[in-house]
Parts: sequence; structure tokens; C-alpha cells
Amino acid sequence: MQSLVAGIDEAGRGPLAGPVTAGCVILPPDFPVEMLNDSKKLSEKKRIVAEEQIKKYACWGIGVIDHTIIDEINILQATLKAMKVAFDMAVMKLPDWCKKNSLVLPDVSQMNAVVDGIFVPEINCLARSEVKADAKFPCVMAASIIAKVGRDRIMCEYDKMYPGYGYASHKGYPTPAHKEACRRLGPSPIQRLSFKY
Repeated sequence: MQSLVAGIDEAGRGPLAGPVTAGCVILPPDFPVEMLNDSKKLSEKKRIVAEEQIKKYACWGIGVIDHTIIDEINILQATLKAMKVAFDMAVMKLPDWCKKNSLVLPDVSQMNAVVDGIFVPEINCLARSEVKADAKFPCVMAASIIAKVGRDRIMCEYDKMYPGYGYASHKGYPTPAHKEACRRLGPSPIQRLSFKY
């Protein structure tokens, strides 16, 4: 019996605006892993195609923690919170997903999770962190794609709500254009006020 591994990764720790997101993905044994990579190494088009396949065939969850919580509890704690939300969502889907894929439902507390980075969220399984896991483990690559595409989509929606800040292009990262827009227009309603500009 092949053991199921949950991959966990985040997107959006560095931006000056918007949420931090995290993905959790458990891949089926026959998933076409050749389409996966660290989300930063894939084009936007390839990320979207991969996300569609992940959501169709994998067991997945996404966590979104907004800018107000980031300011309240700090970006690290907000990231870990997003990871826990993503994991819990994936676990909630696990029974139906295992049944659909003719897989044995595991005891979640005995499952393994690999988290990209150096910190591990408080989740109910055997979790370990590894630097650059998003370049080594397909399930973490998939989690990074879910987190990145999900966050980009949110930032594109914010771009429509708050025109002038350029969120659709820089996604809230500290680009010169973003900083200049903040100086000219003042902070937007989704600005992380605890971050330096």
C-alpha cells in the first residue's frame, strides 16, 4: 500500500499588501508529476493548467489569511495559520477522495506532511519542514502552485476594487511601481500596515 503524503507551501509572505495563502495537496499515485515544479519556475499559463489538474485529481485545500490578521499576529504566524487551514480543508475532503480513488483512508495522525521552509504549522500528523521542498517533492510543488495561483487570482480581483495600485501586475510585492503608488495615493485598504514601505 502506497502511503499518502501531504505537501504544504505558502505564497505571499513578502508582499506589502493582500493576504498570505497556503496550499496543501495530497497527490494520487498516478498523478502526472512531470507538469509540476516550484510555482516560481513555471509560467503563469503552466501554473493555471497545473492548478486545474491538481484540483481535478488531487486532494487539496487552501488557506487565506488577510492583511488585517497579518498585521495583528505577524506574517510568520499568519503563514502558519494559513497552512493549518489548508491542511484541515484537505483532510476534510480526504474520506470522499480516497473512496473515489479506491484508496485506503489513512489514519491522519499517522500520515506524513512535508512543509516547505523551516517552520511547521500545528497540524494533526507527522509533519517535517525542509528548505527548498518545493523543488524536490511533487506534492509540495503542487501545494505551491495552488497557493500561488489562488493568491494571484485574489490580487487581480483587488486590482479591480482598488485601481491605480497595479495589483494585477505586481500582486502586492514591493516593486518600485507599488511603492510609488502608495506614496501617491496613500496606502490602499488591503495594505499591510505593519510592513515597511
